[in-house]
Amino acid sequence: MTYYRRQIDNVLLQWKNSSKHKPLLLRGARQVGKSSSIRHLGEQFEFYVEINLERQKQIQSVFKGDLDIKKIVAEISAITQIPVIEGRTLLFFDEIQGCQEAISALRFFWEDLPGLHVIAAGSLLEFALNEIASFGVGRISSVFMYPMSFDEFLLAQGYDSLCEAKRQANVAEPLSEVLHTRLVELFRTFIMVGGMPEAVVTWIDTKEYLQCQNIHNEIVTTYEDDFGKYRHKASPMLIRATLRSVAHQIGSKFVYSRVGQDYRSAVVKEALHWLVLAGLVTPVFSTAGNGLPLGAEANTGVAKYLYIDSGLLLSILNMGLGNIGGLTENILLSSAADLVNKGSITEMIAGLEIMKCLPPTHRPELFYWQREAKGSAAEIDYLIAKDMQILPVEVKAGTQGGMKSLHYYMEQKHIPTAIRTSLENFGRIERGTSVIDICPLYALSSLFPGSK
Repeated sequence: MTYYRRQIDNVLLQWKNSSKHKPLLLRGARQVGKSSSIRHLGEQFEFYVEINLERQKQIQSVFKGDLDIKKIVAEISAITQIPVIEGRTLLFFDEIQGCQEAISALRFFWEDLPGLHVIAAGSLLEFALNEIASFGVGRISSVFMYPMSFDEFLLAQGYDSLCEAKRQANVAEPLSEVLHTRLVELFRTFIMVGGMPEAVVTWIDTKEYLQCQNIHNEIVTTYEDDFGKYRHKASPMLIRATLRSVAHQIGSKFVYSRVGQDYRSAVVKEALHWLVLAGLVTPVFSTAGNGLPLGAEANTGVAKYLYIDSGLLLSILNMGLGNIGGLTENILLSSAADLVNKGSITEMIAGLEIMKCLPPTHRPELFYWQREAKGSAAEIDYLIAKDMQILPVEVKAGTQGGMKSLHYYMEQKHIPTAIRTSLENFGRIERGTSVIDICPLYALSSLFPGSK
């Protein structure tokens, strides 16, 4: 099968080439492409061993009893008939959540065979890690992976030169109108297709949205089926109801009571916790935004939530609201300004694009700002830390008006620079000493040049 380049490839290659490569956990939701990326990395090694601990249950026995790493490696080599040699072999444990002893053993690979490249991944791995009291602190590294970004979506379709032109553009040298219009069209497609690799491959092969929606429906069903595996943690029905409520409350402060009258806030909060661990939702916490770090003044009791992927979101909305033809028509046919103004989906996608550009070695932390004074509510969609300063990011459409909250925040907090992201071309708005740079939604990765 064709492998499509991912941002994580460079991170994994750096890990391979590092003289101190601790065992690595590649973490992320099911079907975001973790196994494919690891197999691609395996091509850089002389030998590659992949063990699926859920499918090859008999191999779990090598981790029983004393965790003698050299003995475990020798047995794996004998079973697979592939040499497992430090510096020459990549040893990949897939679905490692199926064997807690294997998870516990990872730390000892670093102590006993520090030259061996060991990597692990698994669906719902976070649930298994949550049950291990002490987990390899200082001996195991983690990298987080997400669905494809818009840049990856472009590269998968062969738009390398268009992607490069986008990366080179800025407020001083915006894109030509032809390139800008083309990118807006592709971004509309990205909203519909999303970044789940199977859906992207289906789009490349068929160019049919309905085929992609079938894939989305299958993935959503798979996620919901997973909930039954953890019924001792929370009711699968509650987790399903909470996930669907997140989809319906996109762009708004999450209200626990909207999940269902029969559910107390405490149990809904617990369900959200498991959904965050599973990688299906990401919180955007309210913060006072007076300084860095933004988390120091965050109110973790007040949050908006991002759903993992726009394509999957549309699938859930279709299940819950019936035919969403009007919404999809708006995405594909409305003016760029109307698309941003009418849908909170674009606000969510902006957050997802920002999240995918953050360092993959840490679980993402996203924040927004709100002022709830009587008769004068104000809100900034995202606050990010850049160059040791706060950078407000507001999702807007028109060049006039609609930025009272942004101007108010900048004046109150003495912030000189902000970003308005929209489906406009690159540009700049100056007001006194304040500068608001316009960054197209399709180019949010340009705010994080180190992420490429």
